[in-house]
Amino acid sequence: MTVINFKDGKVDAILNYFTLDDNVSSDVKDTLNSFLLKLTENVRCTGKRSRERSLEEALQIVLKIPKEELLSLPTAALHQLVQLLLALQIEAVTTSSVCHKLDQMVQVLVEINRSVVFEEVQQCLHNLLHQEQVLSLQDLQIACMFMEDSSVGREVLKEECKTLLSQVAKMIPVVMSDEAAQNGLLCYQTVKLCLQVFQLLPGQVAPLVCSKDGVNTSVRDILEFLMNVILGEISSRDIRLLSGTAVAMVITAVTDAQCAQSAAWCLLQITNREPWRLTVGELQVVCRPRDQDGVDRLAISRGLLTCCRKNVLVSRHGNQGTCFLLDGLFPLIYALCEEKLDCHYYVFQVFTIWLKRVKECLREIWDVTGAPLNSDLQQQLTQIIWSNAESPLDGLAELAHSAFCLFMEIYEKDCQHFGNTEKRFYEELLHRIAELPWQSKAKYSPLSAILPYTGTDKVLKLYPALPSHILKCLSTNHLSPCASEVYKCLLQEQKRELVINASQKAPPTDQDLANQWAHRWQPKVLEALTSEVTLLQNNASCHLLPSTLRTYPGAFNTLLLALDPTVPGHLYTWACIMSAQRSISGHSLWGMNSTDALKTLRLALSSLDDSVRLAALNLLCCSPKTKEAPSQVEYSALRDFIPLNLNSESSPFRQHLQAALRKFLVRIRESCMASIKGHKRKTGLCKEEEAELKQGIDFVGWLAQLALVFLTPDSSYQRKKTVLLLLSAVLDTCSDTWSPDRKKGQPPATMSTLINWAKERGKWNFFSKSNMLVLIGCLEDSTNEIRELSAELLLRFFPPSLPDDITAVLFSRAERLLQSPRVQEAQMGALMFKLLLQKADGVSEQGEKQSIRLIPFLLNKLEHHFFTAKSDMLQAARTTPIHGIVNALQRGLMEVPGVLGESLNHSVAVDVVCLLEKITLLLLGVLYGDQDTEEKEVPPSFCDMGNAISSLIGQHGVEGARLDEDTDENVLLSEEHSLVLTCCWVSLKEIGIFLGFLVERIQSLPWRLTVEELKRASKLFKDIILKCRHWGAVEGCCIGFTKFCRTLLSSSNPEVREIPALILQQGLFVLQLPRSTSVTRRAAGLPMLILGILAAEDSSKSRPLLAHTINTLLDIAREPLPQDWDQTLDLPQVCAGHILQALVKGSSLSVAVLQHTPAVTILSLTLLSSPCWAMRNAALQLYSSLCTRMLGQQPAGEEGSTHSGMSSPSFFNLYTALQPFLQEALESAAKDLLDSKVLLHPSLYPVLTLLAKLQPGAEEQTRALSEFLPPLFLLAASPVYGVRVMSSRALVAMIPPSQCLATVLELVEKLPETPDVSCCHNRLHGQLLQIKTILTRALKTNIQSSLSEVVERFESRLWLASSSQRCLLVRLAYVDVVELLRGHCSGAFLTHLSSVLLQEIHRTPNILEVGFASFQQSAVNFLCEDPEWACQVWQNLSTGSTVVRLSLVKRAAEGCGWRGTVLQQVMLRALQVNLKEALLHQNVEYRGAFLTALVEVINLEEDSLGPSHPSSPGFDEACLQGCVEDLFDDLEMSRGGPGFISTALCAVSLLLYQSIDLCLLERWCKLLEKHRCPEAPEALRSACARSLCLCAVSVVTRSLTGSPLFKEISIRLISTGVYLLQDESPEVRAKAAMFASLLFSSRQRDAPQRCFYMQVNQALLSLLNLLLEEFWDTRGALDALVCHLPDCDLNVILQEVKETVCRLYERDEANVFAEPSVMSECLLPYLLRLAKRYPESSTLAEDLEIWARNNVSTVRENLPICLKFQLGDVLNPDWLSLLTEPRFRAALSGLFTRAIVLLQLLKECDNIRPLLDPMSLSTDLQNIYGRFIHNGVLFSQAFIDALNLTQLSLKERGFFKNS
Repeated sequence: MTVINFKDGKVDAILNYFTLDDNVSSDVKDTLNSFLLKLTENVRCTGKRSRERSLEEALQIVLKIPKEELLSLPTAALHQLVQLLLALQIEAVTTSSVCHKLDQMVQVLVEINRSVVFEEVQQCLHNLLHQEQVLSLQDLQIACMFMEDSSVGREVLKEECKTLLSQVAKMIPVVMSDEAAQNGLLCYQTVKLCLQVFQLLPGQVAPLVCSKDGVNTSVRDILEFLMNVILGEISSRDIRLLSGTAVAMVITAVTDAQCAQSAAWCLLQITNREPWRLTVGELQVVCRPRDQDGVDRLAISRGLLTCCRKNVLVSRHGNQGTCFLLDGLFPLIYALCEEKLDCHYYVFQVFTIWLKRVKECLREIWDVTGAPLNSDLQQQLTQIIWSNAESPLDGLAELAHSAFCLFMEIYEKDCQHFGNTEKRFYEELLHRIAELPWQSKAKYSPLSAILPYTGTDKVLKLYPALPSHILKCLSTNHLSPCASEVYKCLLQEQKRELVINASQKAPPTDQDLANQWAHRWQPKVLEALTSEVTLLQNNASCHLLPSTLRTYPGAFNTLLLALDPTVPGHLYTWACIMSAQRSISGHSLWGMNSTDALKTLRLALSSLDDSVRLAALNLLCCSPKTKEAPSQVEYSALRDFIPLNLNSESSPFRQHLQAALRKFLVRIRESCMASIKGHKRKTGLCKEEEAELKQGIDFVGWLAQLALVFLTPDSSYQRKKTVLLLLSAVLDTCSDTWSPDRKKGQPPATMSTLINWAKERGKWNFFSKSNMLVLIGCLEDSTNEIRELSAELLLRFFPPSLPDDITAVLFSRAERLLQSPRVQEAQMGALMFKLLLQKADGVSEQGEKQSIRLIPFLLNKLEHHFFTAKSDMLQAARTTPIHGIVNALQRGLMEVPGVLGESLNHSVAVDVVCLLEKITLLLLGVLYGDQDTEEKEVPPSFCDMGNAISSLIGQHGVEGARLDEDTDENVLLSEEHSLVLTCCWVSLKEIGIFLGFLVERIQSLPWRLTVEELKRASKLFKDIILKCRHWGAVEGCCIGFTKFCRTLLSSSNPEVREIPALILQQGLFVLQLPRSTSVTRRAAGLPMLILGILAAEDSSKSRPLLAHTINTLLDIAREPLPQDWDQTLDLPQVCAGHILQALVKGSSLSVAVLQHTPAVTILSLTLLSSPCWAMRNAALQLYSSLCTRMLGQQPAGEEGSTHSGMSSPSFFNLYTALQPFLQEALESAAKDLLDSKVLLHPSLYPVLTLLAKLQPGAEEQTRALSEFLPPLFLLAASPVYGVRVMSSRALVAMIPPSQCLATVLELVEKLPETPDVSCCHNRLHGQLLQIKTILTRALKTNIQSSLSEVVERFESRLWLASSSQRCLLVRLAYVDVVELLRGHCSGAFLTHLSSVLLQEIHRTPNILEVGFASFQQSAVNFLCEDPEWACQVWQNLSTGSTVVRLSLVKRAAEGCGWRGTVLQQVMLRALQVNLKEALLHQNVEYRGAFLTALVEVINLEEDSLGPSHPSSPGFDEACLQGCVEDLFDDLEMSRGGPGFISTALCAVSLLLYQSIDLCLLERWCKLLEKHRCPEAPEALRSACARSLCLCAVSVVTRSLTGSPLFKEISIRLISTGVYLLQDESPEVRAKAAMFASLLFSSRQRDAPQRCFYMQVNQALLSLLNLLLEEFWDTRGALDALVCHLPDCDLNVILQEVKETVCRLYERDEANVFAEPSVMSECLLPYLLRLAKRYPESSTLAEDLEIWARNNVSTVRENLPICLKFQLGDVLNPDWLSLLTEPRFRAALSGLFTRAIVLLQLLKECDNIRPLLDPMSLSTDLQNIYGRFIHNGVLFSQAFIDALNLTQLSLKERGFFKNS
């Protein structure tokens, strides 16, 4: 954006006119002064939003001045004012919105004195149009601006039209002089101006076009120029399309209808390949076609459709009945649609515009043609729309929907006009829609379009599976929008039908309509809302519910009546329904009679399920009225909810929490501001309004303070991220900070009133120094997200400049961090420097800004780092590792506005590039082991790099192992080795990124780098990418390289534009050179180099570099291998394959590469036959990427990734060239198989894999692919198992839906009926696989018309499952097919088959039989589907083979189908009997599976983590004891690995469920305490949590009901639960929460039938409450609490902080989720409650005294340390170090907790009072708190309240009498 040099003198001059004129009132003078100040402010702003805001304010000021007052202004002053506004318009000529605002101001002056404005505009344009030189780009922009945004300007230009056109015509040679001008802004602006003249000045243009007095040469030249542009003389697609519109607008300007129609028909010659003549009125130009790329036809058709009038579009040509739209334009557009150009999106857009124009001109078309739309046209339209509905191109599916709606509307009107009542086309479409698989996106757009014309009954009759398919679609991301739209249309149409069909005397009520809805839809909606599939749940609540309640309001009560909050899934559904109802109705749901609703709400807010809590939160926060004040219920619920939900593991949960609370905060803000407005009334605020206002202010302050308190270094990432999001929401909504870069979400204009009201009452001090220090401390967080969020908050909301002391400390800290070898710490330093650049204020003695001085400082530092590295690389890697400085420069120069222009000039920029080049060469030299890297094209191997670095380390006296290939050295890198490697690789990456962004920004400045300097930079990029080898460095560098190339390709200098093409040419040349070594995997950096260049090409052009590159790579890859090729060296063909793969995978080329995919696919399949393994490997990887790219987005439906959502007809319509090739590949393989030739066909399996991913299409279109069927049927006999499997899957997509069962029947009849018939086992197996896949498809689509015949024939081949059939694979396949048909088979057949299989699973083969194990597994699964046969199998568990037994116990572990049946008892008995044997079994897998099955079967509850109740009298006591001992032996000796130990731990827990043996329970408890620690494997920690659910609930419950023996063990179990609730794994925490929930449920008087699982933090409080309520006086209760407190030895921490040596790698904490300070806060109230009960129990008193004596010395030693910290008004650097140290904050919280508890004990216990003086302790705590709270250490309200209450209590007891 251009910022003008606005002179205050101009403003003063205008003001003088007003000041000296006494006729102008003082009010007007003041107002005009404010207006001019706003204009000044507008000019000085750099942000677009800021400028628009100031202009809007200026406009409002002008509009408020009465016209009478403005009329009194002097004429000279008006002249000055108009000149000022015009100058501003001209300077902002590239910003339309700014020009429009300024023109609105000009219009105000037009109403005052039109002549003055007209005179000034005329003068301005006269100077522009009557200059001698050719118009410049800015001149064109000014002319366009006046034409577009100025009504007065258009009037002037009407008079100057000929002059303007003459000037434009003079420009044409300049525009066409070179490629840069042709494809750049100059040409675009020229065409745009032509278009505007033709469009806005038709009255002036028409005479020039049609005048017979003489041809206007200017207009003719312009027309010829535009046609040349369209025909391809330039390559920019956008300019060509704009030219097409301009040419069409010339035709529109012609007033003679006959001439206009003739010209339009004449333009259709665009398809000619020979020169042709265009005639428009009296103008004639010769058009010479170039290479037709489709854009020419696209531009013309688009222009004609958008510009031409109706009489032109429906004009006849020659023969009667022809129509321009139907017979002229449609064939042109249809051909374009069939060609699949790279601009296909624009083609289809034009097709949609054609449909719109047909709809508009339909009546005129009927007049011309006299006939309805013919069936051929209907089929063509349908085919175009259908084939594009499944296209992977972005946006095409939405256009297809729009096109189908238009088509249906046209067809309906056509039928009505010609009396066609049958409308068979609708039924044909519905049949076609129903035939498509549900995964096909193409079926839903037509369905919603056709629905209004067919009605819901007909749709659901012909497509009964639609409701189920809608739910399936809602479980996928990409299909949910279209399915939701279909559902919405169905509801609206159904309601319309019900209302129309109802009696007029008794129209249906809302409830009547809702009942009708419920009859058809309620079960499906509830199924979706209660589903276990999260995506289905979310989409149903977001889409189905709102549509339902809006259309049928009565459905609210109907849905609620169907819910039971105790049933899984219903609580979420309840919250969603309530939330949707509130959003739609706008009424609060917390009225007087809402007790049950509030109870259910509280339940939902404490649910373990994130989605339930979020739904309940949304219900609390949302309201359609933003001014609706929150109720007391909502405030109270949120104060309870928020602190317990700050450490959620789920990122979506955090985002939704922020969004919900932002809505709530907006409600608070708006309602408070409404109250403030009331405050200005004379009566003031009433008590209720005052209370409401105070409540809102207090809540906002509480939330901000809560967020800041938890921003401690020892908080988990989850908590810090959440509170930063909440703090951002608070500051966004409740501060008056205006964000220039945001269009929405700005604070209200009167926000400061509310802020002042809050501050007057001591609230909302958000921006204090202490709060600033808290956020500054977060700048050193270990995670990038926390650092960036904190920096953003500091930048956006805090004061514009940092205090001097903070600036100084931050600068020294940033400088130290930049020198750290750790990448993370260097990034922290870079972020700090960026913040300093943005926040450092003041001016140096030399008069320059302090912030700008930082850039030269960084450049000097970079140079210092370079020299250090040059002299001592090892020392540099440790202390000056380069990458931090480069990152800081990149962030400072690129991300801080204005710094680049103020800090750099041309010479400095060149020096920077040279320095970066030197550093790059130095680092590459280190990796090579030789500083002469110029001639080395091939990067060193990793082994060479290792040896080079080892030598370097050795030179500096450090012993380093050489990584020789022939010796077995230690492969672990030394610290020094890692330092050097990290320094080199990360620095090279940062240099690449920095240089790319730097060049991009420099080239937009007035001074630029020269061609030679840019070539130098390009060589630097090439060196890094081709010679570095490290993937992360190469990939990072390519980010900058792509920016670099994009900048060069958009340059106006042809030499600069040639640089990327030159690099590309060199890269392709290097590719073809013979290699003397190998660069190993995937051609090293060469693919990324080429991808970077091609990704930079302008997507609006034809991408010549991409086409050239792909063609070159295809040619290289096709070249035959040399006769003496070496497997150890890279071949050009192999590298070409890898480069093609990189281009196909690159997201930046995803659309552009699609037109090349057929040729590349054919190549990849061909290369699979290469004798070279590397070639085959490259081809296979390329093919895999191609499949992903061609098939588009994969559905996440029931078939997972095995199928694509694309149908086979659509696929071959998109990639037509592939059909014959794939078909030939199949036929060739099938022919060789038929001729009994054993030949390899390497491409066969990949081809089949691709076809198998396709879905079946509609009947007619799939029938066209019937030629694929014969080879696929023949491939059933392939000797390759994988080919047989994949050919059966591929077959499904090629069979028309109506032919599925006929095909199955045909295949069944080919199966031999008896064993006597000789047959090929491979063929037999392949046929059975084909039967299975086709049947699976047929059964899913409910096509079961003739299934009985198939079943009958199949049953007659029972011998295929018997021992008569020797091939076990055939038998297995037969059983699988029977499993599919089980519901349709006869009982006798199933009995016979089951008896055969039962014999087989107990048979032991004499010899090895291939596939016997798989067959036995299949037989077991088949038999277990029938409970009777399953009982027989289980009763013989002990006699079965290992395979059979393993299959049985694994199936039992899945818990499917047997719960609550007789089978469960049989299974339990079998497991009990065989337990001892299983524990002695040698197979660990079997032992583990057996124990898992045992746990599952003994649990009666469907949820295996629920309360356990043995369902049989139990084991034999002696046997049980032996089994338990065996399990304990395994557990205590840790035998079997984590998997088995975790299973065994659960099993022994279950077996001890009712045990009263304290010895066994003690051993079990020790095992839990051993495996609960963070260092244990997750499987074991998870098993501990589950064991608590299985057994600990019973132990604790028994201790509560009168078994004192179990009390101490119960305390230990509860403590274990507390440990596990802080576990790093969300799964472990969830299971531990279930344990707490089960305990809570067991203590309730009216225990519910189902246990309600509470949220993790709620569960933690529940366990602590239980401990305090029931076990407070038991030995060990105190230890169970204090064991969770962090250590508080500050001396050790301070010493370690001072002596910290920065290492490259640091060991992570075992549990990064643990939060010591949060846990201390949580435990403090419970410890105080225990301390208060000191007098009530001698046991507790003894424990408390022991604890106090052990901790007094700790508190006494550490509190003085806190008092010694030098904290004052000036920030201490050491203090900032402590603020960022997690151990310090943890120790501090532990210290305060201990001190406050001791203070309470001193009040209660006389025995410990001599150890510590309560008065001095209290005073110290208060002093420390008072000092810390102002210096960035914020204490939670729990600490503050506890301290205040304890002190108050001590005062009441008289301890402070002398104070």
